[in-house]
Amino acid sequence: MFNAPHAGIDPFAVTVRGIGEAHPAHAALRALGPIVRADAPAGGQVWIVTDYALAREVLTHPGIVKDPAYAPVEWDPRTAGLEPAAAAQPSLTTLDGAAHEALRRAHAPLFTARRMHDYSARITTIARELLTGLAAAGGTVDLMADFATRFPLSVVCDLLGVPLDRVDQAIVACRRMYSDNPEEVGMAMAMFAELAAAALQGGRDGLAVELRERVPDELTDAQVHYLLFTLIYAGQLTTDAALGFLLAYVLDADRDRADRDRADRDISDRIATGELVLDALRRHPPAPFTLWRFTATDIELAGVRLPARSPVLVDIQGINTDPGRSSGPDLTFGAGPHYCTGAQLAQLELGAIVDVLRNDFPGARLAVPFAELRQVGVGGIQGSRLTALPITLRG
Repeated sequence: MFNAPHAGIDPFAVTVRGIGEAHPAHAALRALGPIVRADAPAGGQVWIVTDYALAREVLTHPGIVKDPAYAPVEWDPRTAGLEPAAAAQPSLTTLDGAAHEALRRAHAPLFTARRMHDYSARITTIARELLTGLAAAGGTVDLMADFATRFPLSVVCDLLGVPLDRVDQAIVACRRMYSDNPEEVGMAMAMFAELAAAALQGGRDGLAVELRERVPDELTDAQVHYLLFTLIYAGQLTTDAALGFLLAYVLDADRDRADRDRADRDISDRIATGELVLDALRRHPPAPFTLWRFTATDIELAGVRLPARSPVLVDIQGINTDPGRSSGPDLTFGAGPHYCTGAQLAQLELGAIVDVLRNDFPGARLAVPFAELRQVGVGGIQGSRLTALPITLRG
């Protein structure tokens, strides 16, 4: 048994870099071994898993849990970005074991591949309407300014049964969640509760009503509202950031191929939309790390002893882009019992945007050179997002 090496780089630092620049932390962590210690943003240490096989073990380990009740006692929940403990607020992202299985059984039938496929025409219609509205104004439009957020929120609100005239409210609520001001975050949560209540009003026929009928009877209205908040907020986060990277690659058909690596050289030539989407998600997953996990008891991983209440992360982006990994599916949406319920929906949304651009706006072009596009990592365990994506839709 040995101690995991300590990283000499901060993997949670805020960064601004070119679109093709990898975050330096991922390769540095991977070079240190399968499990590495780093300084956690909320204090103390975090153990980061960089090896694919070990990551899958962590994602299915019964002694490594999602419940924030097991977080280090000295952590401030707000600083750490923790959800309420599972006992106070049951959710897919904090429950474990049998309780999680029961709640997942309520959600999973609503987001199957078949049900999402049946909804795909509606997703395409929303994409077309939003892009057509932008094109009508003419000139250059920055897709990251509003569209990248509005599109996934329009889709998830429509799917759940939130009236589409509430999408602006959903956008404001999502943006307030990034605030360092607790009052702003509190106002955001109140807005999400209003959106959930609107979806559950009599006469609505979206998935929110169906979910309410499927969840355990003991859940209160407020707890059901929280479940809907997680779907709306995660539905935006899962697609928003990846959308910018995907469209930048798709629209960059004319940049100098001599400056590309092999993956970049191929991406603009692929015909299958699904391949484009999966490649963008592999390189730019919505979350570079998993959400927080904690050891419920003392455990051993790869010869390293982790005491109870140790925070554990899987380096999703580092593992996805590891040039030495020869097999196994990407970890973009996780693995095991907490695999992302909305994975099918996110991929359909991204594919719909690509198809609409190709079919309806064949003249769409980047308004700036690809190399000038920048990405910002907001820090912590959150992913990177393009700072801007200026394009002309009509060429």
